[in-house]
Amino acid sequence: MAKVTGTLLQHLKEMMSRYRRMTSLVLVTFLTILSFGAYFWLMQTPFLVKTKPSTDLCKGEIVNETITALQYNKTLIISPYHDDRQQNLTRVIAIVHYKKIQDLYCWFCCSHDGHVSIIRATVDIHLDRTEFPVGMADIVCLEPRGCFPKYVSIHSSPRGKIDKIPRFEIRNRVPRDSFSAEFTVCLSGMFGNDSNVLQFIQSMEMYKILGAQKVLIYMYSCSQLIQKLLKFYVAEGTVEIIPWPILSHVNFSSFWYSPKDWYYGKTTVVNDCIYRNMYRSKYVILNDIDEIILPIKYPSWKTMISNLEDQNPGTGIFLFENYLFPQNVFSSIDTFKISFWKIVPGANILQHIYREPTRLRFSNQRKMIVNPRKVVQTSLHSVLKGYGRTLEVPREIAILYHCRKHTKKEIPRKYLIRDASIWRYNMSLINNVNKVLKEQFPRKSFKSIWKKF
Repeated sequence: MAKVTGTLLQHLKEMMSRYRRMTSLVLVTFLTILSFGAYFWLMQTPFLVKTKPSTDLCKGEIVNETITALQYNKTLIISPYHDDRQQNLTRVIAIVHYKKIQDLYCWFCCSHDGHVSIIRATVDIHLDRTEFPVGMADIVCLEPRGCFPKYVSIHSSPRGKIDKIPRFEIRNRVPRDSFSAEFTVCLSGMFGNDSNVLQFIQSMEMYKILGAQKVLIYMYSCSQLIQKLLKFYVAEGTVEIIPWPILSHVNFSSFWYSPKDWYYGKTTVVNDCIYRNMYRSKYVILNDIDEIILPIKYPSWKTMISNLEDQNPGTGIFLFENYLFPQNVFSSIDTFKISFWKIVPGANILQHIYREPTRLRFSNQRKMIVNPRKVVQTSLHSVLKGYGRTLEVPREIAILYHCRKHTKKEIPRKYLIRDASIWRYNMSLINNVNKVLKEQFPRKSFKSIWKKF
């Protein structure tokens, strides 16, 4: 009997010990979940500072510049955009120093009663970051309920006053019912004093022929000749210039870094251009001034994209493979050696119809036509985060016609392939280019004007 009783007591002790361990484990698990839940709740819970509308808390200076450096912080603010595609967010396009990121807070000026609502921000660094120490990031804040902010300030603290801190208007607050453009071309930056005037005009006119209503150019610098033509296209309503003084803010003093290592912030440019045109344009084209997304099967971007969407429902990103047409290789036909163009500086794309073949061991970089409402984050050659499907468009349907100077790394001339697809548009292109040249540079003073520059 005593032996049985001892055995029962031993079992009871073991059961109690297991119960205590299980209870401890459940308690620890519960507290862990509670801690994480509290942490994430605190991350998005506003630090409310209610004030009267007459106070200075919502009266910081409104910023109009494209790039604004935050004081005492290695952060450059480009522009905030309202983004309610999944949550009610303010997404701030920014450039950050990867190794010196600090905590940041969105100070929202609430429209209905003038109080300030402060939200801790999440800094979402883009996945295509390079070894360069600064790069693209989104500063994302969940907008507080019932606030409807028109302006936001970015601060490194949830306390203090922001009356002297810059205020940024939150764009895209009210989506438009209709688009002002069906296709908008975003040129990923213009730098230097390149006087490739003829190709610049040809590219602009090709964009218009193919269906572009607007071309956005992020401008750091250009030659006097290009500047003269830009004034014409701005007055015409085709071009919108966005100042891009990036080299005034980013220091390239380290000898192993240069502006080319970072493409002058091109990734930031294309992301800003997408959000800037989110509700202004049905589609956005992302390429450089020496590139043209050239339809092969269809006459225009509109018919091409319409058919591709019908055949591929749910697609919002269209990728076009790059084909290089070197400027040092000319067509043997003299048809397009137009006498009126001979004294105009720059390449004549109608004379460059030999392209490099597809390299099996290399992936040709692609450029894109996108539905901007389907894009969250993008690199230069692919969308990093988005909502729509992606389609790699076959070269039988369209290519990226890329006409630029030849480099030593490119393949010999004897291996190039004749491809005169650009000639489909020769008559319209020649007429349009001549019209621009004659309007801007009358024949009587044509030579003297070019000599002046």
